[in-house]
Amino acid sequence: MKKMLVAALLASASFVATAADTYDLEPNHTFPRFAINHLGFSTFHGQFDKTSGTATIDLAKKTGSVDVTIDVASVSTGVAKLDEHLKTPDFFDAAKYPTITFKSSQFKFDGDKLEEVRGELTMHGVTKPVTLDVENFVCKDHPMTKKPACGADLEAKIKRSDWGITTYVPAVGDEVTLSIEVEAVKK
Repeated sequence: MKKMLVAALLASASFVATAADTYDLEPNHTFPRFAINHLGFSTFHGQFDKTSGTATIDLAKKTGSVDVTIDVASVSTGVAKLDEHLKTPDFFDAAKYPTITFKSSQFKFDGDKLEEVRGELTMHGVTKPVTLDVENFVCKDHPMTKKPACGADLEAKIKRSDWGITTYVPAVGDEVTLSIEVEAVKK
């Protein structure tokens, strides 16, 4: 009887260790940012202040998925008039395309290190593949909340014209660097 109980406990322990965990993106610590060349003078930065979504990660199997939604109207550059212009049909057209989404079920690991997240970015009514390079990735108990959490810094370069956003190209750069800082808490 003891052997059966021990075997059952070990089996359930290994099941828990290999099960996928689902995390909710933490909106106060998740910020998709963009950088773009401005008229050849400087690199201009902006971000989106409202992001939601979930990530499912199975560290034992080295798999995962994400489903992220960005509120286009939350674009923020620090310049109110520019924020309003970016919401118009010249750029993001927030009235017609209120969200940007990224969906992936392709996580590439090298050992325990997450290296890439390959998925589909939908923006301005166009869906294209995008690979996010992972600069930093960690899953552990959050030191303040004591809840399991994961975080990452991700980056990709895209051409905005591929999504039909061409206003002022080439004076305002076509290539955009996306940088995403993300933290997520286990459900």
